[in-house]
Amino acid sequence: MDNPVVVVGGAGRVGRLVAQRLLERGAAVRVVDHALQHARRHLPPGVAFTLGDVRDPAGLAEPLARCSAVVYCVDPGTADTGPDSPQSTVYQGLCNVLDAARAAGQRPHVVLISQHHATHWGHPLNAYGRVLEWRLAGEEALRESGLPYTVIRPGWLTDGAAGLRVRLAQGDRGNGQVSRQDVAEACVQALYCPSASGVTFEMFNETGVAPSHWEGLFAALEWDQVPVA
Repeated sequence: MDNPVVVVGGAGRVGRLVAQRLLERGAAVRVVDHALQHARRHLPPGVAFTLGDVRDPAGLAEPLARCSAVVYCVDPGTADTGPDSPQSTVYQGLCNVLDAARAAGQRPHVVLISQHHATHWGHPLNAYGRVLEWRLAGEEALRESGLPYTVIRPGWLTDGAAGLRVRLAQGDRGNGQVSRQDVAEACVQALYCPSASGVTFEMFNETGVAPSHWEGLFAALEWDQVPVA
């Protein structure tokens, strides 16, 4: 990729793994995050860091300018209202990033980390700021943005090492765990595999061999049916 990949929320536990894997592939990486101390402590050398907040659209234009791709991995928060609510972080914040990313006619590929159960609003998780409803609203905003995209809905996140079999599913009917390392790898692979564009999928670990051909995994998925404006 000629221009930087912007990892929004990249100082977090998944985001910094994404940044590291992108560096290993030779990509230029720009992290945008409001957690300055986390960034100083955890980001790998070679990452360009910009202090920015998705809830403040005025500060997003410059870090999102001239980017090849965006990985959005912002923590949703759990408040019912206000700046730490899922509405502010994983919906409105994402909309702000999409607006900045589309400025000047840009068309970066956007990878969104959502979560499984996003369509199950009766799940107990939804009691935390209606997080599932706002997750889904963010997904839909991305699908309707006109940008190339991939939506990843991980299972319950673990700190386990990569190396297990990865199962991709659709329909939001599955359950299970998946390592943060595998989620980060899926984000990066989605940027380099054409078959990952325009799909939404859940992601889980199972006993077995780690994937060696992500293009084939993505190609087995069905494309999203996005209404034409």
